[in-house]
Amino acid sequence: MQIQDLPYPDPGVPDARSGPRFLWWLFRNQLGGQLKSLAWGLLHFASVAALPFCVGVAVQAVVDRSGSRLALAGGLLVLACAGNAVGDTFLHRAAVTNWITAAARVQQLLARKAAQLGSALTRRVAAGEVVAVSTGDVEKIGWFVEALSRFTAAVVTILLVCTGLLVYQPALGVVVAVGLPVLALAVLPLLPRATRRADVQREKAGRATELASDTVAGLRVLRGIGGEELFLERYRRASQEVRHAAVRSARMWSLITAIQVLLPGLLLIAVVWYGVHLARQGRITVGELVTVYSSVMVLTYPLRHFEEIAMAYSFSRPSAKRAAGVLSLERATDTAGSRAAGVPSGDLYDPESGLLAPAGRLTAVVCGDPDAAGRLAERLGGHPSQEGTSVLLGGVPLDELPLDSARTAVLVQDKDPVLLSGTLRELLDVPAAGEVEPRRALAAAQCDDVLAALVQGSLDATDPMDARITERGRSLSGGQRQRLALARSLITDPEVLVLDEPTSAVDSHTEARIAQGVRELREGRTTVVFTSSPLLLDRSDRVVFLHEGEVVAVGAHRELVHSEPRYRAVVTRETDDEVGPLQADVLQEAVLQEDVVQDDVLQHDVLQELEEIEEKA
Repeated sequence: MQIQDLPYPDPGVPDARSGPRFLWWLFRNQLGGQLKSLAWGLLHFASVAALPFCVGVAVQAVVDRSGSRLALAGGLLVLACAGNAVGDTFLHRAAVTNWITAAARVQQLLARKAAQLGSALTRRVAAGEVVAVSTGDVEKIGWFVEALSRFTAAVVTILLVCTGLLVYQPALGVVVAVGLPVLALAVLPLLPRATRRADVQREKAGRATELASDTVAGLRVLRGIGGEELFLERYRRASQEVRHAAVRSARMWSLITAIQVLLPGLLLIAVVWYGVHLARQGRITVGELVTVYSSVMVLTYPLRHFEEIAMAYSFSRPSAKRAAGVLSLERATDTAGSRAAGVPSGDLYDPESGLLAPAGRLTAVVCGDPDAAGRLAERLGGHPSQEGTSVLLGGVPLDELPLDSARTAVLVQDKDPVLLSGTLRELLDVPAAGEVEPRRALAAAQCDDVLAALVQGSLDATDPMDARITERGRSLSGGQRQRLALARSLITDPEVLVLDEPTSAVDSHTEARIAQGVRELREGRTTVVFTSSPLLLDRSDRVVFLHEGEVVAVGAHRELVHSEPRYRAVVTRETDDEVGPLQADVLQEAVLQEDVVQDDVLQHDVLQELEEIEEKA
């Protein structure tokens, strides 16, 4: 896999049982790139290690006044330098390719898992943790995968050099062969403490990231309640904790680096001292001493890769553990799809609650518990995050369909939908099952003022479709974001559309027009709306009232208001002891606003209901 070939057609199925297993799985899936990096690394390190031998031959040739051996040494030096240059260049290229492709594979796996889990992901893993795994952790994992082949090449080179020194000059070669393993293993006792400090730093950085994202997301609310300084102070404390943890971690790695510099120097002194002693005795020549001395100096370069691989593994192991933790998450109802892929049609039925949404009709669902309503909305989409009885669409259990088929058949819009950054045209460029045009969907969602605001806030866009939307739509109000999300869902035009509180952030005038627009646009398609708004409820074909997770009443909105006290309490926000003046005031205000109820028939019905409430009071 080359960088220009990314993304992967299929990133594969990872071994997410543990962090080390995940790293090993990544290594095996990049075996070709690792072998290529290893080959270039061997050429590079072997060329570097050959330089001392060439220098030793040249020095001895000068001492012996041998021109032929001096020319041979020069030719060998040229070959070693050429091999060094070529090997280093292509080693770097292969190593960076391994790093980027490994990071890309992990990111694709995380993106696929996020798409599979949907909203269940952030309920099981903190949002800041997900961000940290998909950014910083991905880079650390790629670093280890990239460094592994270079480390292997360094180990092979050191073994070859030690063997060569034992053959070339056994007396000094023994000193080097014994000293090098000591240098390589000297830092092992310090690695557990360095790893723990790196873990603490990573944990505190994740908390700071989560706190920062929460603060930014709620900045408008914080300004409203004057809590900016409070949260800023919390973030300052969190960032200082990260700084202190980073300094503690850096101190330990500085100590490891110092040992890696000190011990080779001591070995070099020992080799020189012993070599001079042997030279005085006539047991070695000057050229052999220079060769061994130069070899020890050169070997400090591949020895540094022991420190690098230790750091890379220490940082990547917890990162791989966190990534494997996310990748191992599964929905409680995840199946491979025991049924063939397809999009069923018909009535939508939930056996657990008894909710029935007839095909082609607009069904409103009233539930006093918002959390229970959210869980039911998720269950209606199939493959929920919690175990339970499968929802049936046309008699077909959605949980038995492949996840893609279930999501194509039923689209669930959460109560807090997310707008991705980009132009409005890109936002609305979604897979569509029908023939709903963006213009019609925007009109049904009452987005005229949103389009005007986007054009006004854009510097160079005259067409609203070319206006850019900031991250998560932060430049828009809550109601504007909600309406754009509704328009996006309407464009998709699924067989079944489930909307969870789609108008909770808009005013009553706009809400009434949205109710009418959605009803007209979704004519002949199955729509389920979770709401307690009388304006939406009155425009629905049927209303289903749930109490404690079960259907207790079904009928028209006006019928349920009179016949079901619990329904009336949820819709009007009043108890049975609070007689209807509050409800009457709400309806009276609605009647006085001509643009809330535009048709005479509905206005007459509202007036009639108002009179009945006043009589009851």
